Amino acid sequence: MSEQSVLVPSVLTEENGSARSLILNRPKSINAIDHEMATEIAERLDEWAGDDSVAAVVLYGAGERGLCAGGDIVAIHRDASALSGNPDSTDIDAENSPSARFWFDEYRLNAAISSYPKSYVAIMDGIVMGGGVGVSAHGNVRIVTDRTRLAMPEVGIGFVPDVGGTHLLSRVPDGLGLYAGLTAAHLRGADAIAMGLADHFVPSESLPAFIEAIGASGVDAAIAEYATEAPESELAAQRGWISEAFAAETISGIIERCHVVGTEAATKTADTIAAKSPTALAVTLRSLREAANDATLEDTLVREYRVSLRCLLHPDMAEGIRAQVIDKDRNPSWAEFSEADVDAFFAPLPHDLTFSA
Repeated sequence: MSEQSVLVPSVLTEENGSARSLILNRPKSINAIDHEMATEIAERLDEWAGDDSVAAVVLYGAGERGLCAGGDIVAIHRDASALSGNPDSTDIDAENSPSARFWFDEYRLNAAISSYPKSYVAIMDGIVMGGGVGVSAHGNVRIVTDRTRLAMPEVGIGFVPDVGGTHLLSRVPDGLGLYAGLTAAHLRGADAIAMGLADHFVPSESLPAFIEAIGASGVDAAIAEYATEAPESELAAQRGWISEAFAAETISGIIERCHVVGTEAATKTADTIAAKSPTALAVTLRSLREAANDATLEDTLVREYRVSLRCLLHPDMAEGIRAQVIDKDRNPSWAEFSEADVDAFFAPLPHDLTFSA
C-alpha cells in the first residue's frame, strides 16, 4: 500500500511554543516533494506570516534518511517521456504539462521562502537534494549536521539545477559552485557552510532538543546553546585546483584542465563530468554564469523555469531518469550534442513564470 493510499498527510504541522513546524512526511521516498506538498507549504507559510503569535517556522523531514531527496522524479519522468516522444510538442506551459504546473508553484514557493518575514529555520539533516535544497537553502536560518548530504544532482539525469539552485551556486567563490553543479557532488555539512549554502552546524543527536528550544527560547538562544563549530571542509581544501580548472570557458575546457592538474581527485572529476548529459552540462554552465549577474532570485527562477520546461522536451531528461531511477542500469544513451541547440533552452515561454498573486 502506498503512502498516499492510506491518506497520511504529506506535510504535517506542529505547534511548538512560539514556533510552528512544517514536517515533510513521505519518508519512504525520502520526503520527495510533489505539487500538493508545495501548495500546502506555501499556504501554511502565508498563514503564519500574518499570525503575531508565530515567531519562527521550522522545516524538517520525517524519518531517518533526510530532509528531502528532491521532486517526484517518477511523475516528472512520465511527463518527459510523453513530451519528448511527441514530435508536435514544440513548446510547453502549465496548460499542457503537470510538471510545468508543479514547477510554476514550486519556484514561487522558493521565492517566498527567500523573503519570508519571520525566522525560517531549515533543518538540512541527511539527504538534501534538488527540491529539498529549494525549500531549505533559501531560508534565513539554515542548519546542517554531521549527517548532511547536500547535492544538486540534475546533470546526471539530463536536467539542469533548478529551484533557485543556479542562483545559490553561482555566488559560491573559487569555482566551488560550478564544481557542485557540474559534478552533482554530494556535499557534507561542513562543505555547505564553507560554500555559504548553510549557516550553522548542529550535531544530529541534538536536533530534537534544538527544535524544542526554538519554540521555548527563540532561534538565537537555541543556536547559542546547540550549534557547534563545523569540521573542516574537505571540498574547500581543494579550492586551489578547482578554481583554476573551472575557470575554463567550456565544458571540454574544464575537463581538459582537470586532466592537466592530474591529481586523483582532478582526474576523477573530469571522468565524472564527462559521463553526464553533454546538453545538460552546457546549459548548466551557461545558466550558472548568467545567474551570477542576476539582481534577484526571481530573475534566476524565471530563467530556470524556461530551461526546466525545455528539458522536458529534450530526450536526455527522460533517458537520464530511466537509466538512474526507473531501470537503474546507470547506462544512459545521451542525445547528440549541438552548441547551436543551447540558445533554445533560454528563449521566453508563451507564459513565463510570474510572482504576482
